Amino acid sequence: MARKQANRRKPKQKPKFRLPKMPLAGAGILLAACGVLVFTYQLSSAMLDRQIGSISVNGPFQRVTALQIEEAISDDLAYGFLSVDLQSIQRQVVALPWIDHANVARRWPNKIEISVTEQVPAACWGERGLLNTRGELFVSNASHVPAELPRLVGPEDQAPVVARRYLTVREQLIPLGLNVRRLQVDARGAWDMTLSNGIDIRLGRKDVEDRTHLFLSVVADIVSSRETEIDFVDMRYSNGFTIGWKAGNGAPESSQQLESREMVAGRID
Repeated sequence: MARKQANRRKPKQKPKFRLPKMPLAGAGILLAACGVLVFTYQLSSAMLDRQIGSISVNGPFQRVTALQIEEAISDDLAYGFLSVDLQSIQRQVVALPWIDHANVARRWPNKIEISVTEQVPAACWGERGLLNTRGELFVSNASHVPAELPRLVGPEDQAPVVARRYLTVREQLIPLGLNVRRLQVDARGAWDMTLSNGIDIRLGRKDVEDRTHLFLSVVADIVSSRETEIDFVDMRYSNGFTIGWKAGNGAPESSQQLESREMVAGRID
């Protein structure tokens, strides 16, 4: 009998969620307070977002002038001191030729301060291009190319690769009193390097990394000590290199023996 009565009981209903009741007067006061806060914030922002009064442009200017920078960002300066987009100004300045970095900041009460760093050309690319110290092409058609810059040549998409190899080789040659005048890779992938003393280094198409390492670790010392007698160095051998001597400057016996041993394996490209 007890079981039948239990079956007749109605299942309990879950309590429904209800928002707490708020008097209409209290809700109106809350909305009014929120409106006052929003209005106060907007009024304060409008009062502080005054017109930009001055611009300060700092940097070691050689290729770019402060006037060029001000002209480039003139549209951004139409905004107020607080509403102006500093990132937009920074992008506009860096987009100028010869600008490497730019920092833009607000200076209370109504001044914008811009500090710039110009690009430092490390090499020329092709006929008119300029590469920076990171191997990036930052000017593709320079009106003036410094004559003292080394020249890097190659297919257009190979600029970063050629620049990296140049920077690596140059860093290791400088302590030996040597430098690179020209580094070139042709359409077939064959590499050729000319030192500042006019000696040609032929690296070829295959195993260029290994041949470059062999040149830097072994041959560069020979070139440094006898650069007036050497015409070229050919690294295009499987196990070594040959040295081409200038007319009237025969290689000493030790170098001739070295050359004969290294030539046994023959050319590989």
